[in-house]
Amino acid sequence: MANPYEEDREMKDLKDDIDMFGFVADADCGRKYFTCKNFEEEVQMLRKCVDVMAAEIAELKYKLTRPNPTSP
Repeated sequence: MANPYEEDREMKDLKDDIDMFGFVADADCGRKYFTCKNFEEEVQMLRKCVDVMAAEIAELKYKLTRPNPTSP
């Protein structure tokens, strides 16, 4: 069986390490939260891709629902 004092010391050390990560993250102001300016170009590119796919889906939907000109 493990020594409870050792476990307590390890848990305190682990908590200190985790707290240190939080302190480092909080020290970089503004780095934790992204700004929209950095992602505007990427969003526009993705929106163009979605628009192209939507047009293709609309065309395929039309082809599936239109009456067949070869049948009487």
